[in-house]
Amino acid sequence: MQPAPTIQPKRYFVTGIGTDVGKTIAAAILTEALAADYWKPVQAGSLDQTDTHTVQGLISNQKSVFHTEAYRLQLPASPHLAAEKEGIRISLDEISAPATQNHLIVEGAGGVMVPLNERELVLDLIQKLKLEVIVVSRNYLGSINHTLTTLEILKHRQIPVGGIIFNGVPTPSTQDFILQYTQVRALPSILEELVFDKATVARYAQTFKEFFTAHA
Repeated sequence: MQPAPTIQPKRYFVTGIGTDVGKTIAAAILTEALAADYWKPVQAGSLDQTDTHTVQGLISNQKSVFHTEAYRLQLPASPHLAAEKEGIRISLDEISAPATQNHLIVEGAGGVMVPLNERELVLDLIQKLKLEVIVVSRNYLGSINHTLTTLEILKHRQIPVGGIIFNGVPTPSTQDFILQYTQVRALPSILEELVFDKATVARYAQTFKEFFTAHA
């Protein structure tokens, strides 16, 4: 009897096309779907209720490990500014992915062009970590431009994109154009919900789990 094939752990960097597009909820759903570890390299602001705390509170499985941030900054601002206010310079040399044999979900700060210091961006961090990217998009005036720009920049840097998640009220004309133009695969969408709690995340996670199984 032949041994079962070895499944390589998935390692995804979750980025948004901007701020407040649902990146943390998407990261929570992906973490639950894969029973993955979670890591937020740079947290700026909300240290009493960080994105790590939020995701941890939405997860039901017992396997996920939540790794400590490389930088925890007080000011809710662009990381380069938040660090500067504390007399800190964010260094990519000080940021290394946590050692784990499990799947890993890494959540970025804002979009790919957000500055981490005077010359390096979130994009540079993604490239250093050698992770596949999942882009979270949300419909608003200008979102097509922001989505296409994000994907074009990732393509230019030859960073692999694992898919796009559309979050919020469905907008077929927008979504169809983005998918047709970029040829990036669509992951399951996340809809508007009255509340995102453990039960809601678990429901979406099951859909994502079935998607990953079907597209393994």
